[in-house]
Amino acid sequence: MAGIWEKVTQFIGAKRRAENMLGNLSRYRYAKAMYRRRVSIMHQFKDVGLIVTGVFSAAFGLKGFLLPNGFIDGGVTGISLLSNHVTQYPIAVFLIFINMPFVLLGLSQIGRAFFVKSILAIIGLGLAVSFVNYPVITQDNILAAAFGGFFLGAGIGLSVRGGAVLDGTEVLAIHLSRRLGLTIGDIILIFNILIFSVAAWLLSVEVAMYSILTYLSASKTVDFFIEGVEEYTGVTIVSNHSDEIRQMILHVMGRGVTIYQGKRGYASPGVALAEMDIVFTVITRLEIAKLHNEVDKIDPHAFMVMNSIKDTKGGIIKKRPLTK
Repeated sequence: MAGIWEKVTQFIGAKRRAENMLGNLSRYRYAKAMYRRRVSIMHQFKDVGLIVTGVFSAAFGLKGFLLPNGFIDGGVTGISLLSNHVTQYPIAVFLIFINMPFVLLGLSQIGRAFFVKSILAIIGLGLAVSFVNYPVITQDNILAAAFGGFFLGAGIGLSVRGGAVLDGTEVLAIHLSRRLGLTIGDIILIFNILIFSVAAWLLSVEVAMYSILTYLSASKTVDFFIEGVEEYTGVTIVSNHSDEIRQMILHVMGRGVTIYQGKRGYASPGVALAEMDIVFTVITRLEIAKLHNEVDKIDPHAFMVMNSIKDTKGGIIKKRPLTK
């Protein structure tokens, strides 16, 4: 009888432990799901903020600088501005309807979220241009071309960071590059050459030249906002003193580091290749000289390869680790 009671007690205890484990697992899954939802909501808010800011910036560039001075830009925005000059129909109509085929193309090329965000962003740009009263900032042609391109490019760049486009040219370029074998940059260049050639014919050569200046200002601003302010450099270091270099990068440079397992390529025939650690880190361009100096102190014969990096996320890049 005692043996049976002991077995019943063990069974009840095992059942309770199993229930506790399942309960803990359920709570963990619930907490993980809530965390993911919270991160997703925060990203959505960030994207909406970037897109809204981009829409108002682009509209300001158009109404405050380009439209009053009769200049155009490249891409679909340039076609819309050119159509507005020729027909005198509201530019918002052209911005929305000319962009629609390209955004629809993006539905299959990129995805549904991109499609929805871009539709809303382009409609928002059309509404902002139509109903928001922006002041005319300047009538000076150089200033209008430079700053009109800057604010338009800032709007496009911010929208891209938010996951949308205000100009569908790049979507078309991505599609055509897969079919024609040309690069995206080549297709955009050809597209814009045609637009500015038509502008020189319909408007004037002078207006076309100012419009090219607008396009250059806008394109550089787009790159600036998409790629970020800081320019990073990825550094690969091959040395027999890899552990000392790793410690230096962590504690002197204050940067993160990754170790790759590799082998030396130079060896006599029939001799096994020597294994070694390869150090990789990412620094800002202002720290290159310091890294050179610190590596030379450890190993003046170290082999270093540097590559430009447009942007980074995570890791020890913008926040230095605590050191004693």
